[in-house]
Amino acid sequence: MNSDMQPYLQSSPVVDCHNRAIVEFAKENAGDSTDRSEQAVRLYYAVRDGIRYDPYSIDLSNEGLRASTTLHSGRGWCVAKAVLLAACCRTMEIPARLGFADVRNHLTTQRMRDLMKTDIFFWHGYTSIFLDGAWVKATPAFNIGLCERFRLRPLDFDGKGDSIYHPFDLEGKKHMEYLAYRGEFADVPIDRIAETFRREYLVDPYWTEADFESDVALETRKE
Repeated sequence: MNSDMQPYLQSSPVVDCHNRAIVEFAKENAGDSTDRSEQAVRLYYAVRDGIRYDPYSIDLSNEGLRASTTLHSGRGWCVAKAVLLAACCRTMEIPARLGFADVRNHLTTQRMRDLMKTDIFFWHGYTSIFLDGAWVKATPAFNIGLCERFRLRPLDFDGKGDSIYHPFDLEGKKHMEYLAYRGEFADVPIDRIAETFRREYLVDPYWTEADFESDVALETRKE
């Protein structure tokens, strides 16, 4: 493997790819194939659907974002789930890094709008995976159960093309708009994200025990 790829294969305080639970999860879900694209695809679906999307669980600390923390809790926001997928890929010696973009997310709740004062999600996270000589984007955030319940187009991943959010849901309503890309990193730039959150949302990163899907269901019934 090219030495330039080493930063995207190494363990870190957040991307703890050598953690025993991460290793077991990755090997169990990567399957028997030795083809890295097939392994990455299987890992994508394992993280997408095995971990519940929860934007109420933001914790901008090493421990809060750690892949093993997300695996243990079974839930995570977009950045936490992207970290878990990156850790799984690195466990299987597939280079992976963390990508970020600012998006306008129409799947939001009154609780989030009251807190954030906007529907723009700064530093939305995805995983960038090096397969067959190219970096491809994979977004494992929205689990299939969430998509089916709220009529969203699930994001598929084939290891060849980018898997990024659809602009519209299955009803033709606006779903997601990409506003700007912030780059791709070997690790999560926690300080930069926290500074943006404080400046744009006027609050520190938050955690709430409220149920996101229940709140979305209430919003849906109002429409």
